[in-house]
Amino acid sequence: MPVNSFDNYPLSWKPDRKNLKAPYYRSLAMDLEEKIRSGRLREGTKLPPQREIADYLDLNYTTITRVYDLCRRKGLIYGVVGSGTFVAPHSAEDITIVSQEGQDGVIEMAAVNGFEEYSGPVEQATRSVISRGYLRNLYEYSYPAGQPHQKAAGVRWMEQLGVHASAENTAIFSGAQNALAVAMISLFSPGNKIAADEYTYSNFIELARLLHLELIPVRQDQYGMIPGELAKQCTIHKISGIYLIPTQGNPTTITIPLSRRRELAGVIAENHLTLVEDDIASWLSAAGGSVIPSMYDLLNGHSVYICGMTKSLCTGLRVAYMTFGPEFRDALLHGLLNVNIKTSALDAEIITELILSGAAYSIAARKRAWAERNCRIYAEYFPVSRIEPLYYEWLPIRTDKPPLEIENGLLSRGVRIYHSRRFTAGRGGRQAWLRVSLCSAESTQKLRKGLAILKEYLAENHLLTESEDSHEKE
Repeated sequence: MPVNSFDNYPLSWKPDRKNLKAPYYRSLAMDLEEKIRSGRLREGTKLPPQREIADYLDLNYTTITRVYDLCRRKGLIYGVVGSGTFVAPHSAEDITIVSQEGQDGVIEMAAVNGFEEYSGPVEQATRSVISRGYLRNLYEYSYPAGQPHQKAAGVRWMEQLGVHASAENTAIFSGAQNALAVAMISLFSPGNKIAADEYTYSNFIELARLLHLELIPVRQDQYGMIPGELAKQCTIHKISGIYLIPTQGNPTTITIPLSRRRELAGVIAENHLTLVEDDIASWLSAAGGSVIPSMYDLLNGHSVYICGMTKSLCTGLRVAYMTFGPEFRDALLHGLLNVNIKTSALDAEIITELILSGAAYSIAARKRAWAERNCRIYAEYFPVSRIEPLYYEWLPIRTDKPPLEIENGLLSRGVRIYHSRRFTAGRGGRQAWLRVSLCSAESTQKLRKGLAILKEYLAENHLLTESEDSHEKE
């Protein structure tokens, strides 16, 4: 009998052999998942080598390989070449970000709502659409990808963002999150590997897990994803696609400069990766017509670009534009039809009216000014490297306390803020951060109060970084 067949042999994951039932790989996968979901196997725990656990259970090595492959596809574990297999981040928790309700007195600085109080021009556009007498046409279930004139308006809006699209290869979705879901469902299969920034949109991390897509985190610097690191990961893994937020990345606020975008486009093209570009904030930088070309344009349209309208115009009108290369057209329209999340034609018509009348641009300008004002207010409490229109800031902190303890500690004082753990696609680094929303506190008075509470909490708990300590002393 091998030495590690003895019951007292130390293993981080030690299934009870008496509870195993055929087929063994499925029974073992259920056992491993249950121990991870319950927290008995914590994030970062190194699992036994496959041969070692197979030897302990007196099972075939390929059985354990199937167990690990199944759990890897579910996002429960991940492998590092030369180091082993580990329990994945977020495998025992839900990190979905959503606006919270029912907690009176809490200052919202976690969700990004986008100045919901500014709705006058939207109400006027709604009245204008209603007055034209063709509402009945908007009630019909037709043009599931959007009516031609509505798509044309979307193409016009995207032009100012450095995206040159055609109406033929554009579709309208009921919000950017739904557009993203259809893109991932239509273009990828369970088990596919998707490259993403090491800190990325938390709802995308959850979506990938739901679809059993394996995220491959790629290291970032102050200019965004590092092209050499992406190329390196492509040699290690068989990567199918890549998810990027090139402008004011969520949560890092990084805007990838043109030279870096060109380098990334080269790596993407060379490795035949399908890019899904999530553009949540180019409009914040579009003043004066100076925008960095989109990745979509740099790849000559051979990618997928998503532009949501909720943050720029109105959160209650669930409209997003997706433009795509012709090679993706059939798959994406098939996904749109079968997932059946066609946006409301009335919503799309109101957005169209706002764009064609020019009101959309004035709304965006007003919100851009408010975002810059709030960034200046933030700078009164914490050091910043630049003042520009931002919907959130990325605040470095010390790592003395567990993430949930920090979030709950702030919530107990009446402020909701999210820790960087929610945005970690991989194992995460030694540095911790807070994403501080600047657009959802309802008023500048509440924003100032929330920032004051945040600063006081961080100081009391010795979580301020050195730069913030010096800012405090000034």
